[in-house]
Amino acid sequence: MQAGEEGKLFGSVTSSQIAEALEAKGVEIDRRKIVLDEPIKEVGEHTVPVRLTKDVVANVKVKVSAAE
Repeated sequence: MQAGEEGKLFGSVTSSQIAEALEAKGVEIDRRKIVLDEPIKEVGEHTVPVRLTKDVVANVKVKVSAAE
Protein backbone atom coordinates (compact mmCIF):
# COMPACT_ATOMS: atom_id res chain seq x y z
CA MET A 1 0.00 0.00 0.00
CA GLN A 2 1.07 3.57 -0.58
CA ALA A 3 1.73 5.35 2.71
CA GLY A 4 2.89 8.74 3.95
CA GLU A 5 5.95 9.36 6.08
CA GLU A 6 4.05 8.84 9.35
CA GLY A 7 2.71 5.41 8.36
CA LYS A 8 -0.76 6.57 7.38
CA LEU A 9 -2.08 4.82 4.28
CA PHE A 10 -3.35 6.62 1.20
CA GLY A 11 -6.56 4.60 1.24
CA SER A 12 -7.28 1.60 3.47
CA VAL A 13 -7.12 -2.18 3.67
CA THR A 14 -10.56 -3.79 3.47
CA SER A 15 -11.93 -7.24 4.27
CA SER A 16 -12.02 -8.01 0.53
CA GLN A 17 -8.29 -7.34 0.22
CA ILE A 18 -7.58 -9.52 3.25
CA ALA A 19 -9.69 -12.34 1.77
CA GLU A 20 -7.76 -12.04 -1.54
CA ALA A 21 -4.41 -12.18 0.28
CA LEU A 22 -5.52 -15.26 2.23
CA GLU A 23 -6.70 -16.93 -0.99
CA ALA A 24 -3.28 -16.28 -2.55
CA LYS A 25 -1.83 -18.25 0.40
CA GLY A 26 -4.27 -21.13 -0.20
CA VAL A 27 -6.85 -20.25 2.47
CA GLU A 28 -10.35 -19.59 1.17
CA ILE A 29 -12.37 -17.33 3.49
CA ASP A 30 -15.55 -15.46 2.58
CA ARG A 31 -14.87 -11.73 3.02
CA ARG A 32 -18.09 -11.42 5.05
CA LYS A 33 -16.57 -13.64 7.76
CA ILE A 34 -13.69 -11.20 8.28
CA VAL A 35 -14.69 -8.91 11.14
CA LEU A 36 -13.27 -5.41 10.67
CA ASP A 37 -14.80 -2.69 12.81
CA GLU A 38 -13.30 -0.23 10.34
CA PRO A 39 -10.82 -0.53 7.45
CA ILE A 40 -7.12 -0.62 8.36
CA LYS A 41 -5.51 2.77 7.69
CA GLU A 42 -2.04 2.39 9.23
CA VAL A 43 1.14 0.48 8.43
CA GLY A 44 2.00 -2.32 10.89
CA GLU A 45 0.70 -5.63 12.22
CA HIS A 46 -3.00 -5.89 12.95
CA THR A 47 -4.94 -8.77 14.49
CA VAL A 48 -8.14 -9.37 12.55
CA PRO A 49 -10.88 -11.75 13.81
CA VAL A 50 -12.39 -14.22 11.32
CA ARG A 51 -15.74 -15.79 12.27
CA LEU A 52 -15.46 -19.40 11.04
CA THR A 53 -18.75 -20.55 12.56
CA LYS A 54 -21.28 -19.11 14.97
CA ASP A 55 -19.14 -20.05 17.98
CA VAL A 56 -15.64 -20.21 16.48
CA VAL A 57 -13.53 -17.11 15.85
CA ALA A 58 -9.92 -17.29 14.66
CA ASN A 59 -7.51 -14.37 14.73
CA VAL A 60 -5.38 -13.64 11.66
CA LYS A 61 -2.34 -11.38 11.78
CA VAL A 62 -2.32 -8.93 8.89
CA LYS A 63 0.95 -7.17 8.14
CA VAL A 64 0.50 -3.93 6.22
CA SER A 65 3.64 -2.42 4.76
CA ALA A 66 4.34 0.67 2.66
CA ALA A 67 5.10 0.13 -1.01
CA GLU A 68 8.51 1.31 -2.09
